[in-house]
Amino acid sequence: MSTNIPAFGLGTFRLKDQQVIDSVTTGLELGYRHIDTAQIYGNEAEVGQAIADSGVARGELFVTTKVWTENLSRDKLIPSLKESLSKLRMEQVDLALIHWPSPNDELPVADYMQALAEAKKQGLARLIGVSNFTIAHMQQAIAAVGAAEIATNQVEIHPFLQNRKVAEFARTNGIHLTAYMPLAYGKVMQDATLLEIAGKHGVTAAQVALAWSLQQGFAVIPSSTKRANLAANLDAVKITLSAAEMQAIAQLDRGERLANPDFSPKWD
Repeated sequence: MSTNIPAFGLGTFRLKDQQVIDSVTTGLELGYRHIDTAQIYGNEAEVGQAIADSGVARGELFVTTKVWTENLSRDKLIPSLKESLSKLRMEQVDLALIHWPSPNDELPVADYMQALAEAKKQGLARLIGVSNFTIAHMQQAIAAVGAAEIATNQVEIHPFLQNRKVAEFARTNGIHLTAYMPLAYGKVMQDATLLEIAGKHGVTAAQVALAWSLQQGFAVIPSSTKRANLAANLDAVKITLSAAEMQAIAQLDRGERLANPDFSPKWD
């Protein structure tokens, strides 16, 4: 199931208006075919416009959006996805995710997972999944719809936050992971260990961080507005790190979480 998610995607978090149009347009020109957006990003219409104007056939693309917390109730989830599709100018997204668990678990996971499964049944999404789900939330999601229905859990993973408990649980249950913020907002560029490994390969520290995620089987969705960085990020797929290098990067974990809004669940 999860093998349908391209390993390399283009994230659009924090990109607005012309900036997101330019990023997606450039990304598509460079060969990106997996585009990630969300209702709360406020850029679905611009992403849709860039895709429509690109001339890339819809069948070649993998497009993800995420349902915001205010739309998780059974009466709102499907209408909100239809609105997303209208903005994206699409009849179906490839992947629809629950963006965050319901704040303070006001709504049961089973309710919104079943509503999301219904959206898939209606053809609004080809695949469904979750984002920012803890082990407890994943357990509830599995109980509600079955692990095979959960195409991915999109979580923050980078060398400084390796999220090992979640990764281990997901792997054990056959749930694929997508690493967001894989470059830790550019912090990887200053890390001595990553710079040293990068020097040996003749690449950048950012490329090493991406290769590290890819080698663990995660999908990555870095974002950038610069053509050179978008191209360089994509080249990370060509890098193979040795076991010793992977081990050195494993030592960098310091639990440094960058996405931690006040409605976050209790992290593992």
